[in-house]
Amino acid sequence: MKYENFDTFSKSKGKTFPPTPWLEVTQQMIDDFASATHDHQWIHSDEERAKKELPEGKTIAHGFLSLSLITKFLSEAVQVSSLKKGYNAAIEKVRFLIPVMVGSLLRGIVTVHDLEVQKFGGLKIVWKIKIEIQGVKKPACMATMTTLAFE
Repeated sequence: MKYENFDTFSKSKGKTFPPTPWLEVTQQMIDDFASATHDHQWIHSDEERAKKELPEGKTIAHGFLSLSLITKFLSEAVQVSSLKKGYNAAIEKVRFLIPVMVGSLLRGIVTVHDLEVQKFGGLKIVWKIKIEIQGVKKPACMATMTTLAFE
């Protein structure tokens, strides 16, 4: 959804935007995330061991990898042309409900939960984000995120 400025976007309080495009979680993404975070637990990186020891026989993405995709999904769901800068202020009520296996397709469902005008042309936005896995009823992750945006 595209908005010209904060005035038009401010009317979106309570709105849930259309789902974002699907994104495939690849082993390369998982390996890159493991390298960046120094989390090399075998369930994420050892494909051969996963085939033998994990229920689905596939590696599992880090929960925080799924969480880190929130900003991608936000930017795909909503654009405000007048936005000059934005900051992540808080992430709360994070729930990892189901593991994300390599090869899974994820998408974000984004809702504007609350909006509050701030000083200096700012807007405090509280988002509710659900990350879905294609073909799975239960979401992979749910979170509430607060951002500060300025135009």
